[in-house]
This record gives sequence, C-alpha cells and structure tokens, in this order.
Amino acid sequence: MTVLETRDLTIRFGGHVAVDSVNCAFDHGTLTAIVGPNGAGKTTYFNLISGQLRASTGAVLLEGRDITSLSVPLRAQLGIGRAFQLTNLFPNLPVLENVRLAFQARLGPSFDFLTMATSHRDLRDRAMVCLERTKLTARATTPAAALPHGDQRKLEVAILLALEPKVFMFDEPTAGMSVDEVPVILDLIEEIREQRDRTVLLVEHKMEVVRRLADRVIVLHNGKLVADGVPAEVVASPIVQEAYLGVAHV
Repeated sequence: MTVLETRDLTIRFGGHVAVDSVNCAFDHGTLTAIVGPNGAGKTTYFNLISGQLRASTGAVLLEGRDITSLSVPLRAQLGIGRAFQLTNLFPNLPVLENVRLAFQARLGPSFDFLTMATSHRDLRDRAMVCLERTKLTARATTPAAALPHGDQRKLEVAILLALEPKVFMFDEPTAGMSVDEVPVILDLIEEIREQRDRTVLLVEHKMEVVRRLADRVIVLHNGKLVADGVPAEVVASPIVQEAYLGVAHV
C-alpha cells in the first residue's frame, strides 16, 4: 500500500531547477534510501515532502490526500515526521521533559487536564522508554540546549519516536556523531524498519549504511530521479557509478 507519493514534484530557484519533476511512491513498511552526489537535490526533496519548502509545481500526497499546500505543523499532525524539525522545542527544559511534551503534543485535545497528575506520570514513563532506546537516560535532567551534538541527534530521534509518525524522515542521522554513537541510531532505524509498520525515508552518503538498512534505493542527480531499485543493483548501475561515485563508463 502506498503511503507517500510525489507527483511531478518540482522546485525552481530563479533559473535553477533543484528538484525536477520527481515521481516516486513509497510503500507502507519499507525503508527507502535517497542517495546522490552533493547538490543533487536530496535535502531539497526532503524539504518539499516535509513542508519546509513549497513546490513550484507538482504534488505531495499522504495516504492519497494532497498535502502540497499544508504547513509543516499540519503535515506533522497527519504523520510526516522529520527528526531535525522536532528537536529542541524547549531548549532550556530537561531532555526528559522535551520527550514528555512530544507525547503530550501527540495526544492533542484528548489530553485530560482533570487527570493531569496521573497523565503526567504516565507520559514521563513512556518518555523514559524513548530515552532508554536512544541511550539518553543519563542525560534525562540535562537541558536540551546543553547537550553535545551527538546527544542532540539522539534527542531528535527520541522525540520522533514519541510522536509515532506514519513516515519517519532521517536526513543523514549520524552526521557529526562519534564512531561510538553511530550504532545507537542505526540500530534504532533498523528496529523501526524491522517492525514493518512505518514508512522510512533516509538520506545517507555512507554506502555501507545504505546497504545495511535499505530495502530500496533511489538516486537523484541534478534534481532528477535517475535510478530506483534494490541496493545492490542500483549501486552497481553505470549511471550511479558515474553520477554518485564519479566513475566514468565507456
């Protein structure tokens, strides 16, 4: 079942076409890696899907609904979850409180303030589970703004887990992390994929990560979708070798 789809999705900046008529559908329970050389349009494509940028032409559909004109918060409410846009909602509050508030935000109007004390404890318990999964338990009382970069990326993922989106979007999730920190995030993404109840999009430069996690790889080059298939076939294809790896084929 198709969960997310882009139809002729295009954005122009003056005379430059950054994303050029990209047609792509993403199925329920799959993990798709989006790769390509620097400047290929990968993050711009992500920004169009999550709402940070508005398309010049084309459409974004979530479960068949056209969400092209919706704002970032409305797309998030409908189930588009992108890690970086959710972090440090309250930079001066502790890590645990940031994740608890993410749970509370997901409940929306159903959050019963008459039973706030009981609900607060329940949400804190659920938030602690997210911190355990992201190895942030020891940082629970640390203000979010005081976290080192690697832990900030973990907090992004913890908040995203709390919101339980239909579509998880990870844009180079291990960038800037130490070697010791990387497995925590990769293991979590792999766990989400193995549950097969969410759709995952992953922008990633490291091909070893792509081979490990992806069910499918799409390649963008000069804003165009130039390859789409299983990782081994796509990575080995001449167009990808030339566009992504800089290897010319005669």
